[in-house]
Amino acid sequence: MPKPETKLRLNIASLIGAVFFTWVILLLFPVILTTLVYEKQQRLRIIMKMHGLGDGPYWMISYAYCLDISTVCVICLMIFGSAIGLKFFLLNDSSINDYSLHFVFYFLYINLQISVAFLASSAFSKVETASVVGYIYVFGSGLLGWFLFQFLIEDLSYPRHWIFVMELYPGFSLFRGLYEFSHYAFQGNLTGRNGMMWKDLSESSMDKVFYIIIVEWFFLLISAYYIDKMSSSGKGLLFFLKKPFEKFLSPQRPCLQNQVSTVAVEMEKLDVIQESEKVEKLMLEQSISHTIVCNKMNKEYPGRDGNPPKMAVRGLSFAVPSGECFGMLGPNGAGKTSFINMMTGLVKPTSGSAFVQGLDICMDMDRVYTSMGVCPQHEEHLLFYGRLKNLKDSDLDQAVEESLKSVNLLRGGVSDNPAGKYSGDGGLQCIGNPKELKGRYGGSYVLTMTTAPEHAKDVEMLVQDVSPNARKLYHIAGTQKFEIPKEEVRISQVFQAVEKAKRSFKVFALADTTLEDVFIKVARRSDL
Repeated sequence: MPKPETKLRLNIASLIGAVFFTWVILLLFPVILTTLVYEKQQRLRIIMKMHGLGDGPYWMISYAYCLDISTVCVICLMIFGSAIGLKFFLLNDSSINDYSLHFVFYFLYINLQISVAFLASSAFSKVETASVVGYIYVFGSGLLGWFLFQFLIEDLSYPRHWIFVMELYPGFSLFRGLYEFSHYAFQGNLTGRNGMMWKDLSESSMDKVFYIIIVEWFFLLISAYYIDKMSSSGKGLLFFLKKPFEKFLSPQRPCLQNQVSTVAVEMEKLDVIQESEKVEKLMLEQSISHTIVCNKMNKEYPGRDGNPPKMAVRGLSFAVPSGECFGMLGPNGAGKTSFINMMTGLVKPTSGSAFVQGLDICMDMDRVYTSMGVCPQHEEHLLFYGRLKNLKDSDLDQAVEESLKSVNLLRGGVSDNPAGKYSGDGGLQCIGNPKELKGRYGGSYVLTMTTAPEHAKDVEMLVQDVSPNARKLYHIAGTQKFEIPKEEVRISQVFQAVEKAKRSFKVFALADTTLEDVFIKVARRSDL
């Protein structure tokens, strides 16, 4: 008589569930990691700080966002696995059929995984690098767990305390939990019994896995927050160890060492020298009478693609008194944007120091933001808000272009690209109020005369008679512009000469030096 038919009780899902579901859960890690690194790479975090978002709200919002996404993914995994009849989900915790054991384990682990992502994000500045490392972590953890860790778990001769040590690695603690779920579901399917229940935690060593996950979750989250605070404040991770040795250390603040400037000082820049001396005096007095104090600030960008390093800002020293309106002028590449980026915390100075309301820009930037308002170039603002709406790449660029066109603006602006050619030496060329600058660097009148073309030579002869050292600036059609040194003539002499020849010269204008003239002259001099 033939043997009655028997049903094969082999459950493939439970057999390979440990490695498969390890990969499924870990795939959330590179998503969270790249999101955090993207905010750092695009400087969204700093811009949000400029708009008043503190560290506490940022961490709460970011953590809640990552936790919501991870929780939804885990719930969908459990629902889908149960819907298609996977014993891995149906047998474990089946007596009450509420999946509480599964959910609690996954919920605790995704919290640990988010903490690991926050901690790991502090080590990366590029999304591409973080993405590659994240996926190596995902697949490496699964493969090592399947081919190494599982073998050691099943080897009863292997010391259990070393198993415990290996479970401190988050990928292995996840694999161990899923391995126990798979093992109990597989055995339960063969014997017709239930899988893992809450009462089986101690027997399966799952209780130790729970303890490890909970402790690591809090420890890594606190560590990530501490590292983030220290890196953003510039104090250094072990700053508290320096307090017992403060008397043996330099009194200067750690990241703003006042290095001796190697800039060759031109003797004719007396205003710059006097400003530097004033700054040194303010630094010694620790005075807060000036809103902004910069002392020997330098910014050097590292060389790329075989190019040498570029010095964008060199030995910059000046002070802005409270209540004063201060403007900074310079040609493209002079270092203006690099200076503003340092003052707003976007980049760190290579050396030197700067203070806003007496607060160090490297040590107290969070407090500086409370008294600072920053308005970047118009497209940077639009890029920031576009990224907040999750626009990327071509969609982001198109949205910015359309927004600018709607208000008749063109995209672009002054750029200080560190890879480009720098005009000047990145240092302060002159400083003073408009009257002082025009008196110091102007030193001449600007005479503009418009005549018929046939009288062009007569105009030149007239100007040479008035001032032999006059210099022609340009000659376009019938209009000529001359620069006349102030020490050679008086205004009355110019008017008298023009009055004699006014029949031939229809239009003339005599003006003092403008700030535009000063700017052009100083910029040209700095390029020599």
